[in-house]
Amino acid sequence: MTTVGNGSQGAHQKPATAARMYDYYLGGIHNFPADQEAAKAVLLYSPVIRASVRANRAFLGRAVRYLTSIGVRQFLDIGSGIPTEGNVHQIAQADIPDARVVYVDIDPEAVAESIELLEGNPFATAIRANARAPQEILDHPQVRKMIDFDQPVAVLLVAIMHFVEDNDEARDIVAKLRASLVPGSHLVLAHATVDEQVFDPAWLKHTKEVYKRQTTTPLTPRTKDDVTRLFDGFELVEPGLVWQTLWRPDPDAVDEFKEEPHKSGLYAGVGRLA
Repeated sequence: MTTVGNGSQGAHQKPATAARMYDYYLGGIHNFPADQEAAKAVLLYSPVIRASVRANRAFLGRAVRYLTSIGVRQFLDIGSGIPTEGNVHQIAQADIPDARVVYVDIDPEAVAESIELLEGNPFATAIRANARAPQEILDHPQVRKMIDFDQPVAVLLVAIMHFVEDNDEARDIVAKLRASLVPGSHLVLAHATVDEQVFDPAWLKHTKEVYKRQTTTPLTPRTKDDVTRLFDGFELVEPGLVWQTLWRPDPDAVDEFKEEPHKSGLYAGVGRLA
């Protein structure tokens, strides 16, 4: 999960970013005082967000393992964030050693950390680009070098689209990505929601204010219907669009939301392009 802003603020100022806040929630070390301050402000109202972020990371892992199990060998991870344990390339290449992975992020620290992590790996790379400019991502030389768009590709938009405020723009981003894909390609998406009173209104207001005031990426949770529309043109694979902990759960893993899966706060699904 990461930012999709305009990247105009100077890096020396170290403003808070969603990517580094996400890293802080996970207990990582790739964050700065501004990120910690913003994240703590959110946690003050909702300490459950740490568990939600862990659940989101677990969903990503299950989705990648599912895709490699059906033979998908190429992954474009947009809004990939700060490298943490259980990266897409680690999971995919454990099953398919030459699986191709491109990480895309607007946060320069996230990209730099990813490139360092990937040193010596000929089948994975990272680029700095804005999720709001999908054609620039698709045309990027490193993407074209690593990904063969004549073969199936998995596009990962995991906890990123709720940082795009406008519904039409969000759908347009996905549509442009879809247009570059061949049948057998997949979309992996997880998205924050306001359905079923997941968020207390006061918490939601407070959280939106934190992201709007302290980052360049206002938070925009969506209803299940709106999230479903992001899958237009794709066929949802079983079990469809569900709470993230319910998407093909690992029976051996600890589910922190087992009794109340809606409190994970995110819908998740995988769509296939027929």
